Amino acid sequence: MIQRIISAVAGTFILLSVILAIKVNINWLWFTAFVGANLLQSAFTKWCLMADILKKLGVKD
Repeated sequence: MIQRIISAVAGTFILLSVILAIKVNINWLWFTAFVGANLLQSAFTKWCLMADILKKLGVKD
């Protein structure tokens, strides 16, 4: 369950930031890069801040 929420949030952030980069300002792509870097970091370290937050909020694994 947590993994599905994390994927949904990351995908939403990426799509939203790309739309904002097209419509508002190209600098929104930095947010896209930040989300991608966090996904890459969590793949290597097996640690994700969003997962920790969701667990503290009571979401089942």
